[in-house]
Amino acid sequence: MGRKQKVVNLVVNTYGNYLGMNKGCIILRDKNKKEKKYPLFEAEIGEVVLTSGNMISTGALTALGFWGIDVVIATRTGRPIAMLKNIEDDSHVKTRISQYETIKNGKGIDIAKQIVIAKIIGQNQVLKKYGLRQHDVMRAKEVINEVGITDLALLRNKLTNIEGRFTRYYFGQIFQLFPYGLRPNKRLGFQAYDGINNLFNLAYELLFSKCYRSLSKAHLETHLGFVHVLRWGRPSLVCDFEELYRYLIDDFLIAYAKNLRPKDFVTKNEMFNNKKGKRIFLNKTKNKELTNKLYDYFRSIVNVPRIKMGKRQEIESLINEEAFLLAKYMRGEKPNWTPRIAELR
Repeated sequence: MGRKQKVVNLVVNTYGNYLGMNKGCIILRDKNKKEKKYPLFEAEIGEVVLTSGNMISTGALTALGFWGIDVVIATRTGRPIAMLKNIEDDSHVKTRISQYETIKNGKGIDIAKQIVIAKIIGQNQVLKKYGLRQHDVMRAKEVINEVGITDLALLRNKLTNIEGRFTRYYFGQIFQLFPYGLRPNKRLGFQAYDGINNLFNLAYELLFSKCYRSLSKAHLETHLGFVHVLRWGRPSLVCDFEELYRYLIDDFLIAYAKNLRPKDFVTKNEMFNNKKGKRIFLNKTKNKELTNKLYDYFRSIVNVPRIKMGKRQEIESLINEEAFLLAKYMRGEKPNWTPRIAELR
């Protein structure tokens, strides 16, 4: 009989919890001394998310590393900032060499176009679900595929302009679905001041950590991307890969935000570019609720066949599989790569 599928993601985000190791089991102990055991030999744990304010023993870290279980370190607000992983995850040189070669052999051009097309198709899933005016996907594909630029650096600029036009229209549509008193005028990323944009930013950061983990498991170089500009300190391939699944997060947030009220947010004074400004975030209770529900959402089922067996799978496994399929295409083990986009229900 084969090993059980990994089924548990431990999100340790209640202040004062302790994660330890005892007799082949990971032990989760809360501040009231109540314990729960997770036998490692039964392969129950898929990932551990440890937020600030909790503790973990070096014995547990060693065991998690030995078993290849990733540990994500997050702030109290749930923002992922680091990941501990097994050293052997970086030992597959062939995949990385193949990835470098895609910059010159034409595959990088194809990957960049497929990512942008898939993002637009995903956005259309959301627009369609909520009865909003949809993108002309066929025209988008024609425009993108007609771009005859063979230099990846030049292609990035062209694709970014095309994607930007569609995305501005998209957010102009879906922001109308958010509560009237909270909806922003436009999408803002880094250092946004309003609550809804910061809601998106937090959720995207959790998606980012899932994509980073998947690409690392597929032995890809996370800083060598195709659509996003290569920049020091920026995992551009993760930024690229994240685009495939943003629409799922958007759909989740539209449903989650329906019952949000101004009282669910707090205002903080922060410095940015030597200027003091007020920024709005979810309060602690709602922030924890959001992160817990989003981690659960990654375990929800979509109608996309698994690579080997099964017609359905979890969103998290879909992300993992897609990273492996991308790596296979780079290595020449697949003739093409078209990202699989799950339909919304």
